[in-house]
Amino acid sequence: MANHRKMNQLGISAFCESLAMMIKAGIQVNEAVYLLGQKEEDSGVLASALRDMGKSVDEGSSLAEAMKKTELFPEYALRMIEAGESTGKLEEVLFRLASYYREQNTISEKLRSVIIYPAAMLVMIIIVLVIMLKMVLPSFADVYNSLTGSLSESSYRYISLAFGFCRAALVVMVLIVVIGVGGLLLWNGKGREKVEKLLASNSACRGIMETLAMYRFTSAFEVFLASGEMQDEAMLNSLPMAEYGPVEEKLKGCARKMEEGIGFAKAANEMNLYEPIYGRMLIPGERSGHLDAALRRLIELLGEDCVNRIDRLINFVEPVLSGVLMITIGAALLSVMLPLIGIMNSIG
Repeated sequence: MANHRKMNQLGISAFCESLAMMIKAGIQVNEAVYLLGQKEEDSGVLASALRDMGKSVDEGSSLAEAMKKTELFPEYALRMIEAGESTGKLEEVLFRLASYYREQNTISEKLRSVIIYPAAMLVMIIIVLVIMLKMVLPSFADVYNSLTGSLSESSYRYISLAFGFCRAALVVMVLIVVIGVGGLLLWNGKGREKVEKLLASNSACRGIMETLAMYRFTSAFEVFLASGEMQDEAMLNSLPMAEYGPVEEKLKGCARKMEEGIGFAKAANEMNLYEPIYGRMLIPGERSGHLDAALRRLIELLGEDCVNRIDRLINFVEPVLSGVLMITIGAALLSVMLPLIGIMNSIG
């Protein structure tokens, strides 16, 4: 069954974990897929896809091939499951994928909040400025005219200042929105590298992108190793998952060192892939034959670090935008209140 809409990360995590638990309990893959389909609504897209998957597996297709036909699952998950089936480690790979997509969803939610909150604040500021220009300021001007017959030179200057300030602020806010929308379009299109370079000029954004790239790569690398691939193959297959140019260059250098016979842990330390406090975890883990455990712990630390960096950025952006909103409203209102104070003093 073809469906061009991919499953979300939580859905993939739940599917992989449920399937892994059933396989662990001794249920055959095709039966497990049918059982998962029965838990969904009969008319649901996922339920129909699961039934089709079960039929495909019954007819001799592998689980990865059956999943690919539905077009619901991302390429990365398909490759992992295919590797797990070929090495006889399907159950372990499914558990790893469930954890991977669950953690990816947490970070994705954080990243969305970085975009959504400022966007909402910018829209709110634009709405307030439009109301000030179209309704509030003209009303004050009309009131002053009715009280004095015409605006005095000083009062007119204050009102003009309020209009000018709000217009300038509105232009700036609209430009920020246009630049933001353009940046998102470029990011999702062919201009991603340009946006990356622009964001990298800010240390906070650069730190988030580097940490997130290393988190994605390390998660993929650990799952590839769990599927039974050799280190050098796992490195090459995981490298594209970083999705950040500067980090990919470091990873390519690490891959070249591994081609010379150096283990991943030593190559990673020589290329400074990780912070020293993280990188030192890998060498003893590799020497003791527990690299997988060291990588899992490293993934946890990278995920926590990424979330903390995003939280710090949100905590910085939130008061700044709130301050801009308050200053904009306060300055505009002060500009229109000053003539009223002058009128009251002249009357008094």
